[in-house]
Amino acid sequence: MNYSDFFKMIPEASLVAILIVLFVADFATAKTEERRWFNPLASVLLLLNTFVCLLPMEAQTAFGGMYVTSSAVNVMKAILSMGTFIVVLQSRVWAAKGGKEGEFYMLIVSTLLGMFAMMSAGNFLMFFLGLEMASVPLACAVAFDMYRKNSAEAAAKFILTATFSSGVMIYGISFLYGEFGTLYFADVVAAKMQATPLTIMGLVFFFSGLGFKISLVPFHFWTADTYQGAPTTVTGYLSVISKGAAAFTLLSILFHVFGGIMVYWHVLLMIVVVLSITIANLFAVRQGELKRFMAFSSISQAGYIMLAAIGNDWANSVTALSYYVLIYIVANMAVFTIISVVEQNNGGKTNISDYNGFYRTNPRLSFLMTLAMFSLGGIPPFAGMFSKFFVFMSGVNGADINTTMGAWAYAVVFIALINTVISLYYYLKIVKAMYIVRTDNPLPAFRSDCNTKFALAVCMAGILLFGVCSFVYEWIAAAA
Repeated sequence: MNYSDFFKMIPEASLVAILIVLFVADFATAKTEERRWFNPLASVLLLLNTFVCLLPMEAQTAFGGMYVTSSAVNVMKAILSMGTFIVVLQSRVWAAKGGKEGEFYMLIVSTLLGMFAMMSAGNFLMFFLGLEMASVPLACAVAFDMYRKNSAEAAAKFILTATFSSGVMIYGISFLYGEFGTLYFADVVAAKMQATPLTIMGLVFFFSGLGFKISLVPFHFWTADTYQGAPTTVTGYLSVISKGAAAFTLLSILFHVFGGIMVYWHVLLMIVVVLSITIANLFAVRQGELKRFMAFSSISQAGYIMLAAIGNDWANSVTALSYYVLIYIVANMAVFTIISVVEQNNGGKTNISDYNGFYRTNPRLSFLMTLAMFSLGGIPPFAGMFSKFFVFMSGVNGADINTTMGAWAYAVVFIALINTVISLYYYLKIVKAMYIVRTDNPLPAFRSDCNTKFALAVCMAGILLFGVCSFVYEWIAAAA
């Protein structure tokens, strides 16, 4: 073994160091009643990890090709690390209540470590290990409110469906191993993949397994129940960080491993994207519980994220996908931060009707929620509009409308555009409840803690600036 290869895994090594620091700090102060410094410690460490991921690094491999990294991968790691920083930052009040603050932060960092390993995998076995490293701690986080029936039920559904999807994925990988006799991505590419029955079956089963992680239709049935039952902070993490890592990995493997049969997975992806966006929008309209509402919103957003993969150019697709995930993180975490703080001051209720007249008692939070909903809906001039524009352009990049596949690509983007208009209806339902619907008993006025305010400030800065400041997109594009 060449131990110098570990120096090529700086982002992962820094997460391991963070885990050790958090474990020692938690163990040494376990009997301390009040630890106001613990959340700032975890937040600062994750912020430092974000900067570590931004360090310039050339494309390189380690451990005989098991680990592969590039500037595009590191940019995505930085985006996910920043999102995790926001999640940890806004979780202070909730995490401290149960007295298991350290355990929660370690679970979150452990899942992020698994996602980093998954994105840098150069081998199907390494990929699968990273996926499971992320999934197991995430299931524990979903069940973190152990005395709440809904949390235990959500974790049970998550674990059962995760187990099934992992089995399906391994089944698909076994087909690929039977065809090529190797699990290394580079060796599969060198073998020049052809559309044989084994490779097509391997593609379908592999895609199905990752489709569960991203919550694409028809692999989405666990999403609403798990999002509703999990702690709100964990739900926010599931909706953005987990989804972003899985989407990036799927895009990378489709282009780099299954590039020889692109026409087949293009058709599969087009069907799934249209179903995800359309069905999720229709179900979101009917929801009365806010976390279930956001679950179907996340399914629809997953369709938009994967729309970037329909294009024929890797650099354009990975840039659009990474930028979309960045904007989605700041907008969605703004919503879940507000849901969390309202839930803590409303006896745990998360119904949309609870927000009736919210503006009268909490005008600032209402305004911030409105901006976040506008961004999710793609209303200009907020960043969500720019992210949707770039995935639409990526979807038809290199497509010739005079060919069958080109016409299909334009049709998918057109359907996605129509669904964007539909999504405005249900996002504005929340705005309507806060500003227009009258009630004699609105939520009482309350003040947020400093962590929540700072997390919301970071999210609002992203919503307002990441779109109009072109250097953000250019920075991601330069890494691709």
